[in-house]
Amino acid sequence: MIYRITFSCDEGDQNFRRVYEADPDATFLDFHKAILESVGYKDDQMTSFFMCNDRWEKEQEVTLVEMGSNFEYDNMTMEQTHLGDLMKEQGQRLIYIFDPMFERYFFGSLREIKPGQMKGVKCVESTGRPPKQAHSEEDMQAILGKDGKGDLDVDDLFSDNELDMDDLDMDGFQDLSFDDGSMF
Repeated sequence: MIYRITFSCDEGDQNFRRVYEADPDATFLDFHKAILESVGYKDDQMTSFFMCNDRWEKEQEVTLVEMGSNFEYDNMTMEQTHLGDLMKEQGQRLIYIFDPMFERYFFGSLREIKPGQMKGVKCVESTGRPPKQAHSEEDMQAILGKDGKGDLDVDDLFSDNELDMDDLDMDGFQDLSFDDGSMF
């Protein structure tokens, strides 16, 4: 079998599209590397894949490195997870997070499962320019503004100017004691 997987993105060049053909026995790490190569991105981000439902809601995550386990889904890494482990039927959706800091991603779909054999993952169609991989320092300045705070005034969040100790309800806190070392 050969999987034909198509990715697009909702930012930048509206013509951006990448089509990959993959062996179901290829790993998500193989897929990750093929994506990076086809869009010219560096391998310096904590990228991940998410399997999605029909409404693009994230379900099972496949991470680049071992992460803490989620109670709802198993911890799966790209190196140890084969495409065929999670992708079973035509039309399945997934996203590839290429900029985790701002949660920017490519939308993907398993468009076709066709007969044949191949090894690994290969980009077979490349249309349009991909968006920038990560925001530069200049992009961050544009987002945050000249003062580096954007619309959010951090001083207002963490100042104690308006805190009145008499307003605190101490009910329930009187039993706390740090003298006996019981907290740690």
